[in-house]
Amino acid sequence: MLTANVVLHPDFTIGQTDPRLFGAFAEHLGRCVYGGMFEPGHPKADAKGFRRDVLDLVRELAPTILRYPGGNFVSGYNWEDGVGPVGDRPRRLDLAWMSTETNAFGTNEFIDWCRLAGIEPMLAVNLGTRDADAARNLVEYCNHPGGTALSDLRQAHGWAKPHAVKFWCLGNEMDGPWQMEAKTATEYARKAVEAAKMMKWIDPSIELAACGSSGRTMPTFGAWEQTVLDHCFDHVEYISLHTYLNNWAGDTAAFLASPDLMDAFIDEVVAIADAVSARRRSSKRIMLSFDEWNVWYRTRRSRADRVKENWPVAPEILEEVYSMEDALTFGGACLSLLNHADRVKAACLAQLVNAIAPIMTETGGPAWRQTIFYPFAHFSNFGRGHVLKAKIDSPTYAATYYDPRGAEDLTFPMPAVPYLKVAAVHDPEAASLTLFALNRSLDSEMTLKVTAKDFSALSLTEGLEMHDGDLKAANTRKEPERIRPRPLERVTLKGQNLTATLAPASWNVIRLGVER
Repeated sequence: MLTANVVLHPDFTIGQTDPRLFGAFAEHLGRCVYGGMFEPGHPKADAKGFRRDVLDLVRELAPTILRYPGGNFVSGYNWEDGVGPVGDRPRRLDLAWMSTETNAFGTNEFIDWCRLAGIEPMLAVNLGTRDADAARNLVEYCNHPGGTALSDLRQAHGWAKPHAVKFWCLGNEMDGPWQMEAKTATEYARKAVEAAKMMKWIDPSIELAACGSSGRTMPTFGAWEQTVLDHCFDHVEYISLHTYLNNWAGDTAAFLASPDLMDAFIDEVVAIADAVSARRRSSKRIMLSFDEWNVWYRTRRSRADRVKENWPVAPEILEEVYSMEDALTFGGACLSLLNHADRVKAACLAQLVNAIAPIMTETGGPAWRQTIFYPFAHFSNFGRGHVLKAKIDSPTYAATYYDPRGAEDLTFPMPAVPYLKVAAVHDPEAASLTLFALNRSLDSEMTLKVTAKDFSALSLTEGLEMHDGDLKAANTRKEPERIRPRPLERVTLKGQNLTATLAPASWNVIRLGVER
């Protein structure tokens, strides 16, 4: 049996979690919107066509902000197509996902859906095929109270009050050759600066995220961020990061180690952003928006492989079925985000429904939770507060992670991966201390010993465990609760000392009450 020790103290913190850290993403991609969030005629759809069963699961999942409408889709999107009477909206060929876009669901429907779900909207503007003028017009349409052509148009469409969208993304993955009208860093940065300038002239209260490179393995990574921030530094609050973890190599140990590469990625982007700040002798700090992240590889195919005949509406694409193994790696990614709460102030799980998503639906039928649903729900519901700087003593193992995304296949040697990955969150207002613990050993139980120094009158509130003897097991329509959290039985608390026995390859959440 392995043994790992953790020491916590309420005065030693990484940072406060921002509510936007627990976000998600909805793109016009496959059945994410059509047949997922929005399905008029479904037995559980409301008068607007929003699936109430999906909304119920979303509220349980508890994302706080939702990025829309893309993603790759936004680089070819005309926002004007998705407003006004639905019968008058044009049908378009969507080159991002090789499908037909009906535009039956657009900006106003998205805002209504977010209000029902209790989620803050995040909008992305098209800086691929469109320009800064279209971006500032969308801000005026959404956020200006009235008395101008575009704000009055919104009112004429039935939305009298402004949408007051505060968080905006300046395009998406503009260094990617798969993107419509991909750009060099300088080309993108110049367009982004002009869009940002005019968008903030219309509404100075908004916050903006500039596109980072579309991945750490891209040839553009690093130089792209530096160039973009050299241009955009005075106009934006965030730089974006994207990553998708994979098990292409069929190496479970390396797969479970891969979230540690997210830690390195975050640290590298922070260093680049702070270097730009230092050269300007500025006290401003650019924050990070990790606005696409997930496990994704089985359905990750080339554009040619995704093409279906006759340009279908909402084709069944990217519908990854997540296993127990995936949930463990996914949970590790949640811990990486928590442990960088000082600089990662927004993050979006990609996506929300059906397409690489925690929620699956059958068109006309039920909805259910995928395995990754549970770590995210724990992360969001219990991860609010001060993230503590944990002192960890854990045995390690060696792994080599494989990632084929770059110009050539890449491997990342990881010589000392701790078997224990952990994050701890103290919420003084809720009088709680939550410990998230991932045992990455595939065959050994772990004795976890935690000393919570200077926490008074701790009490054990709840222990949860996700573990299954079959790491390839998944939740399906026929067996929707095959994988789910169960009570963590072997946990004891004596004063400030907690001891728990963690199963091999397990995700664990231990919640403690703290005397006020």
